[in-house]
Amino acid sequence: MARIRSAQDQTAFVALFRHFAPRVKGFLIKSGASDSLAEEVTQEVMATVWQKAHQYDETRASVATWIFTIARNRKIDLLRKLNRPEPEDLPWAPEPEPEQSEVLVIQQESARLTTALAALPEKQRLLVERAYFGDLSHSEIAAETGLPLGTIKSRIRLALEKLRHEMR
Repeated sequence: MARIRSAQDQTAFVALFRHFAPRVKGFLIKSGASDSLAEEVTQEVMATVWQKAHQYDETRASVATWIFTIARNRKIDLLRKLNRPEPEDLPWAPEPEPEQSEVLVIQQESARLTTALAALPEKQRLLVERAYFGDLSHSEIAAETGLPLGTIKSRIRLALEKLRHEMR
């Protein structure tokens, strides 16, 4: 790996490829990928290893760990892509009007939620509002408020637990 990283040594890459490609493919097949899909993803993984060899840091991980982490991430990306609904699968027709009894239940639950939100400590309530009504990620909230990401996550988690308890 050092030769690939420092000098883009093709001979070293061929040896690395011959060693790891079958193992990566086996890993992907055991994870549920078809043979052809595993082959395709393995090629992508090994191409990434070649292109990003300069990013490998032996103080952080072994070569095997680094390569299998790339494979795992590619597999996750692929699963997300496969599980994403296609636009033609999305419902475009307006939803039917709910029955009057359902409307009443929804209004009552909304009122209870509004009351429960108002009862939260202000620090928690503001973060929940930014996350769920402002549609901001935790990282965006941290950047906006200057609070540590862990603090954001803890406060939101505590607030959601309180809301769940109140809504039961």
